[in-house]
Amino acid sequence: MINFKELAATYKTPLYIYDLDYMTNQYKKLKEAFRGRKSIIAYAIKANSNLSVVNHFASLGSGADCVSIGEVRRALLAGVANYKIIFSGVGKSDAEIREAIQKDILYINLESEAELGRVELIAKELDVVCRISIRVNPNIDPQTHPYISTGLHDNKFGVDINTAKRMYIRANNSQYLEPVGIHFHIGSQLTELKPIYESAEIVADMVRSLMGIKIELKFFDIGGGLGITYKDEVTIEPYDYAQAILSTLKGLDLTIICEPGRFLTANGGYFLTKVLYEKQNGEKRFVVVDGGMNDLLRPSLYNAYHKIEAITDSKTNESEADVVGPVCESGDFFAKNYMLPKLEHNDLLLIHSAGAYGFGMGSNYNTRGRSAEVAIKDGKAKLIRRREEFEDLIALEKEFLVK
Repeated sequence: MINFKELAATYKTPLYIYDLDYMTNQYKKLKEAFRGRKSIIAYAIKANSNLSVVNHFASLGSGADCVSIGEVRRALLAGVANYKIIFSGVGKSDAEIREAIQKDILYINLESEAELGRVELIAKELDVVCRISIRVNPNIDPQTHPYISTGLHDNKFGVDINTAKRMYIRANNSQYLEPVGIHFHIGSQLTELKPIYESAEIVADMVRSLMGIKIELKFFDIGGGLGITYKDEVTIEPYDYAQAILSTLKGLDLTIICEPGRFLTANGGYFLTKVLYEKQNGEKRFVVVDGGMNDLLRPSLYNAYHKIEAITDSKTNESEADVVGPVCESGDFFAKNYMLPKLEHNDLLLIHSAGAYGFGMGSNYNTRGRSAEVAIKDGKAKLIRRREEFEDLIALEKEFLVK
């Protein structure tokens, strides 16, 4: 059991806490699900990019799914092998492409014909052959939140089947490009298996059509997106997920690449915040805490639900309250009309499922320093990122102050 009161006393609040043992178990579940096939679990660094978290997955044999050159650098620094690193994302700059090629990562995922042209040109300038994959947009509704849907033609990601075929033919004919993989990712927080299966079937059929014109791929990149339980969601079992994918690949000798993020880290993470006081506006009850939307943005951005647990000695009956922070925005809340007991100054609220898209989406809005991060491994707590101080916030401005 994690002693959250002790952590709050030692490291102060607001505070992120990550259970690395939980994350290990999630990784092993997914790896085991694909046991019958060659596979690489490439952790999606955007979910939680703390170096210690990335290093933990690297120690388990994980690769890395990166969407910026900064994430590529993080992966390498954290011990991920270069031949297990994938560089995805819509808007890669020339400098990012050049560095990724020079670092000899597994491959670059291409998202458009224009990007293919830039990668080919840069590879030519460097006089090297660049391994590439193409992100295919299967135009399947993922049945998730529109902000995290990525597999429809309305989304900015990937290319349609016909465009992808043209790109593969061009890449195959180029002396500076080597097409080695195919990629699809229809969205995040997926809880329905059917859209995943349908997408895999479409993309697998494309692999077969490419084989017919002598374009032989090695990697079948199924993206990530496996959903988790925040409240009462019924999620997909890793075994069922793997079997649905593998059933579409009969006759194909491909290495599966899976890019989980949320599935590995979300429910292994907690956000701990302290109650400052309660406030009553007419009939409306507010619980004001020291954490804000700059620390955990998901409720404000997506109206996302996070379970909130009161750590208090209060025995009063629960009543509805909005849990709000100190940021000067009406959108600064963690929950609305949430049932909580009466709370006192210095009571704690534990926000669950905060291990993914929490700290990484944070900011310094209102000149607020970002919280510390702590990892729990084998029952022991270790600080893995110190709390930001005011001097950290102004360090990049101070010497340039215009007077």
